[in-house]
This record gives sequence, C-alpha cells and structure tokens, in this order.
Amino acid sequence: MADDVSQLPAGDRIDQMTRVEAGILDSWAAAEGWNPGLADIDIAWSYDPAAFIALRKDQEFVGGGAIISYAGVAGFMGLFIMRADLRNQGLGRVLWHERLRRLRARLQPEAPIGMDGVFNMAPFYAAGGFTYLYRDLRFQGVAPGSTPGSTPGSTPIAAADFGNAALIALDQIPWPDLAAYDTKVSGLQRQAFVHAWLGQAGGHGLAAVEDGAISGYGFLRHCRSGFKLAPLYANKPATARQLLLGLLAMVPNNQVQIDVPEPNQAAVDLMAELGWHNPFGCARMVHGTPLSVPVAQVFGVTSFEFG
Repeated sequence: MADDVSQLPAGDRIDQMTRVEAGILDSWAAAEGWNPGLADIDIAWSYDPAAFIALRKDQEFVGGGAIISYAGVAGFMGLFIMRADLRNQGLGRVLWHERLRRLRARLQPEAPIGMDGVFNMAPFYAAGGFTYLYRDLRFQGVAPGSTPGSTPGSTPIAAADFGNAALIALDQIPWPDLAAYDTKVSGLQRQAFVHAWLGQAGGHGLAAVEDGAISGYGFLRHCRSGFKLAPLYANKPATARQLLLGLLAMVPNNQVQIDVPEPNQAAVDLMAELGWHNPFGCARMVHGTPLSVPVAQVFGVTSFEFG
C-alpha cells in the first residue's frame, strides 16, 4: 500500500480523534507496557486537542497517534498505535505519514519534530526523514523504604555527598521562574502544558534553589503502575542526585520509572548507584534541525509520548 491517504481501502479515513477514542488509545498504550500516567491524556487533550489523529475502518477506531504542537515552533509525534489485529497491513504506514504531513502543516517552516520511537521501528522512521540522535533508556526500581535495605529490589543511596541546594516544593516557586527554567532546559515553548503537567492531582514536585536561582527540578506523577519521575532537570549531577533522593523519599516502597538520555553518563551512573534495571528504551529522533538542548542537564525526560 502506498503512503498517501488516497490509497486507503474504501470506508477507511483519517481525521480528528474523539475524546473517547483518546481514552481507547491510552488503554492500548497500557496494554503495550508503556505505563502511561493517569492524567496524561487529559493534560495533552486540554493543551492541544487537535493533536489527536484517528484512523477509522468502517467507522470503527482502529489506530491513532498524537502530533502535538508547542507554539508552532516545535512538534512531537507519539502514541502511535495500530490495533493489534490490523498491523503489518500497510494501514499504519499511511496513518504515520499522514500524521507527519498534518503536523508539518501545523508548525512554522523548518520547525523541528521530535519523537521517541521503539528501537525496532527506527529504520521506518529514518526512511520517513527522521534522524537518530541517541537512546532514551527507561530505568525502573522501588523507592527505598524508611529503613535502609527494607524494600525488596531497592538499593538506597548513601546520604553522603548531597548537593547543597535547598529543596522547595514546586508550588512555592514563582511560576515565571519555573517556566523559564523549563524552557531553558527542554528547549520547548510549552508553558501551558507544563503548568498543567506539574499541577496534576497526586503529583510530587521539588525544585532545587541555589544562590536564589533554580538549579533543577523534578516531578513524580501517578501512572498505571507506580510513578514516573518526569522530568528531572538539574544543572549538575550533585543537584540531580539531591532531587532524586528527595523525590523518592516522598513515595517509599513504590515502583518508580525514569527515562534517561543515554549520553548523560552522570544520569546513567545514578541509575547504577540505585541498582535499578533497564527494561525498555526508545530511539530519540528528529525531523529537521534538532533543538539546542543541554542533554547533560536532562536526567529524566518528560514523556516518551509528548516530548
């Protein structure tokens, strides 16, 4: 089957997703083992409902994905899933190329488009114009309990060599300062998205403040299973370590996942120090010129699905 939507079988079409269908897509993501956050779809839908694109076969929702736009200056493709019984028939190829075409039309000329794609699909994405940057690796473990070594599967980090930052709850940090720090590290104009992301119910967030300025922040959100620490940004490894331990102390004995850019060796070393394992990963890829992101300050990415 060709890539163009005109080649879809009669009765098939691609158009905007409904909110109910977005919930179905979320359940498919959970079935794939991606462990989505409980509020992820609500937040992304509220920020950019036009980002959700559906493939329907004879009126039935059979595939979809997100094409989120950040102020038109950058985009991100994610949540690309076909219903299991309709894979390997060429339908997903048409859906993917149509999503890319639609996202490009929503962005400024030359705006970059990012994605985190499963490794076995990276050649397909490369053929569609995406360039491989590096691997984002998911690490998973159990937040240490109140007694060192009491939690199976956890390896508490010693308290020595903490950073010297003050750890302050995110809701006590002036929003303009936090938004500016997020923009500096993420490279994205996504203030409304991040405001909702960090304000979701049941989340735990800390900022590191040194010499009166933010030097890092992290946020834990509820997922289908446990929590994800996403994002975790810090100017230096000692600050990231301090934030990591402070956040894990808020959810003792709970499973926690974090997605780490492999080029940030200090972040990978922190995961080794914790004794956490790597069950999953994605290829970070970009269509167009990559954003100038200080990867050494990214100790945990925000979302494989939304950037």
